[in-house]
Amino acid sequence: MSFSLTPENETKFEHLRTRYPSLRALMLPVLWMVQEQEGWVSSEAMEYLAQKLSITPTEVYSVASFYTMFHFKPIGTHHIQVCKTLSCMLGGSESILAYLEKTLGITCGQTTPDGRFTLTQVECLGACGGAPCVCIDTTYYESVSEATLSALLEELRS
Repeated sequence: MSFSLTPENETKFEHLRTRYPSLRALMLPVLWMVQEQEGWVSSEAMEYLAQKLSITPTEVYSVASFYTMFHFKPIGTHHIQVCKTLSCMLGGSESILAYLEKTLGITCGQTTPDGRFTLTQVECLGACGGAPCVCIDTTYYESVSEATLSALLEELRS
């Protein structure tokens, strides 16, 4: 097994153990810790976590695969997520996605050849009041338009 937590994350893990009622309850915060450390969650990391949490790798995968926030392969420097729920779709998310695909030269699920942008479509960003909503890295942008995204992409490229 080639994966392990960094010494800093191992310290965080031990601190979290004192705050949670069981090892199993640590799964989401530790999965998030792994993703912050590596940029994605590899099968080696899931096996490591399973051993550390005294559960099976399948249990780790079943939880990690439920959430769209966890990545099972490396992604670009900037992760662009376009919401596809009803309110965002009515607000124009399909044209937003098409604009991003055309502008970035990739389709949904792909990363630009320079590794700067990964584009995905997600079920719900939970921002129906600001539809259409796009999340770039960890920041939400509501009521986005092609002009808004053009300026954001330019800023991210500089």
